[in-house]
Amino acid sequence: MKFLVVLIGLVCVATAKYDPEKCEVCITFLNKFRSHLNTLPTETQKNPDKIEAELRKSCKTKQPKDERFCWYVGATETSATGMIQTVTKPLSFFKPIEKICGDLYKKDNQICDLKYEKQIDLKTVNIKKLKVKELKKILEQNGQDCKGCTEKSEYVKKVEAIAIQQGRTDL
Repeated sequence: MKFLVVLIGLVCVATAKYDPEKCEVCITFLNKFRSHLNTLPTETQKNPDKIEAELRKSCKTKQPKDERFCWYVGATETSATGMIQTVTKPLSFFKPIEKICGDLYKKDNQICDLKYEKQIDLKTVNIKKLKVKELKKILEQNGQDCKGCTEKSEYVKKVEAIAIQQGRTDL
């Protein structure tokens, strides 16, 4: 009986379909990278080794989800895997990004679990209704902190100051 349950579980995992809409970080990052490659000489665009060098440079980013994607494909110094050829070789013959991400998904479906954090638009959001956690995230994204803040109203004031700097007028 246990064997049957395990077998059914494996079949369900094996038949999970790749959905490009759920592979946000892979597709977005590789599209940005493809745009970068298009600015380079054709000789570089068709050489997997040169593409790998460019990918490693592009992976030195401040965006945590992009960095995690690079880690999964093996393009960072601390990566445990070596799937970088699954990206660089298809890029060299201009394979569509969605298909490259599909190939990566077949090797490691965690790649499509990566999602970008939702950005909060300070020009339209009601800052006073945000949670403290969201207010802290906004401060962090803007390179500020609120040391000594104990009340939500203190965080709100700091975020409102950032919103004014970004052009909001109706506070």
